Amino acid sequence: MTINHFALNAVDRSAELQGKGASRRLRKQNLVPAIIYGGGEQPTAISIKINELVKSLEFEAFFSHILTLNVDGEEHQVVIKDLQRHPAKGFPMHADFQRVVKGQKINMNVPVHFTGREEAPGTKAGGVLSTLVTDIEIVCIPSQLPEYLEVDVSGMEIGDLFRLSDIKLPEGVIIFDLDMEDAHDRTIVNMQPPTVEEVDEAAEVDASDVPATEQGTDSE
Repeated sequence: MTINHFALNAVDRSAELQGKGASRRLRKQNLVPAIIYGGGEQPTAISIKINELVKSLEFEAFFSHILTLNVDGEEHQVVIKDLQRHPAKGFPMHADFQRVVKGQKINMNVPVHFTGREEAPGTKAGGVLSTLVTDIEIVCIPSQLPEYLEVDVSGMEIGDLFRLSDIKLPEGVIIFDLDMEDAHDRTIVNMQPPTVEEVDEAAEVDASDVPATEQGTDSE
């Protein structure tokens, strides 16, 4: 497996291997319960070896790539749509995969990478770059799915901002929020003025810093 291709082995789960009790038994066998749905087909319950899934989850690209699931020798082209993790330990507990159909548009959340932070004039002037998103929902056909969206902030001055509509999109990709009737062109990053630390003039002064002539004496 390389970062450009993700393939996982899975096995079909029969009706007897579904439900909460069955899921717990699968996890004890180091298997993660999952489901494949969409594509005009019936949902398919599967299980995946946890070590294979955990290894794939180390790559950010796993969440924005077309994946191959080998289910009992049959290949399914899918994207991951939901992942449930253990609230304390963080290991995967269940995964949802959506089938992709060639030429049929899909909705996906892809990561946003902000580049040029250190080169920005605003940064050099002491400004603070505030990023307001980590991913953005896009719509495209599977073959045009980008691994991430890049936003170059190297030219940002203090007071500048970027909105969704300022993102340079790959061919065939649209932003879901901007394609809606009540589209909201929200801000995704801005360059804020330097943070000024306020000095509390009423702060208590240490007695050792006050001249002896100004220090009071206690009355007996």
